[in-house]
Amino acid sequence: MSFSRRTLLKASAATAVMGGIGAPLVARAQTAEFTYKYANNLPDGHPLNQRAKEMAAAIKAETNGKFDLQIFPNNQLGSDTDMLSQIRSGGIEFFTLSGLILSTLVPATSINGIGFAFPDYDTVWKAMDGNLGAYVRGEIKKAGLEVMDNIWDNGFRQTTSSTKPINGPEDFKGFKIRVPVSPLWTSMFKAFDAAPASINFSEVYSALQTKIVEGQENPLAIISTAKLYEVQKYCSLTNHMWDGFWFLANRRAWEKLPADVRTVVAKHINAAAIKEREDVAKLNAGLQQELAGKGLTFNQPNVAPFREKLKAAGFYAEWKGKYGEQAWELLEKSVGKLS
Repeated sequence: MSFSRRTLLKASAATAVMGGIGAPLVARAQTAEFTYKYANNLPDGHPLNQRAKEMAAAIKAETNGKFDLQIFPNNQLGSDTDMLSQIRSGGIEFFTLSGLILSTLVPATSINGIGFAFPDYDTVWKAMDGNLGAYVRGEIKKAGLEVMDNIWDNGFRQTTSSTKPINGPEDFKGFKIRVPVSPLWTSMFKAFDAAPASINFSEVYSALQTKIVEGQENPLAIISTAKLYEVQKYCSLTNHMWDGFWFLANRRAWEKLPADVRTVVAKHINAAAIKEREDVAKLNAGLQQELAGKGLTFNQPNVAPFREKLKAAGFYAEWKGKYGEQAWELLEKSVGKLS
């Protein structure tokens, strides 16, 4: 399976023009005994959908056409909130969702987004493929959903600015930064004495262009596809949050499958997740070079001072209280002492 940044950018551009309208990516089998829908919010060219198509074909082949997975990318079946409701009701059978959004239903799922907890991917996978991930999956199952073992990669979030690079926590003081509508984001940047502003993503470009805010934070792929490099000068590789997609299943639909089919489906979904992680890492490495060529100046700040600032401001203590002792202990076993 191969894809390129150009593929991703073209897919994103098409998404913007077409508004996500179009036929689903379908792996059809006329004699399928089980035809299940898998929905997600990413464009066709993203590694997640490229690997999903490969996965669907492998499942169909190994089940001799018994299981037909239809893929609906790019919010074709609704917003994240809509699709979360649909998977709970059985309107769709599979859905990948960020833990930061799933936390509206399962609070523990946003724990991987704790500010400056994960310094690198090795630490992420140690936690999410280990005891912390197992704990979070247990909480998801308590909420009535099934979830696959391996989380898919959404990436680390980076900070861009039109005024200055972010080299240390002091550079955030008074910094006007756009953030999503989320208590986790708002409380973190307030702990840095920044001035976070909740702005709809569709308005981010114009807000940066007109200097309503100085900066924003997103994974490199979003910075590229939204052309934020046109209105930003610096990109600080803060890696301040890592996020991934949990592969969710409607419980009734999952239990309806024969055990041997479930085994095949889970095997290929989990294998595809590992491949997608490798794809995203390669994509991000290439994007840094590409964005530098378009004028963004990159810097790599030291994580330790940011952690110390958050600790001193009581950020970690506050969120430890919200997540509970057990979850926090599992997080710190992977990333080190935070609170």
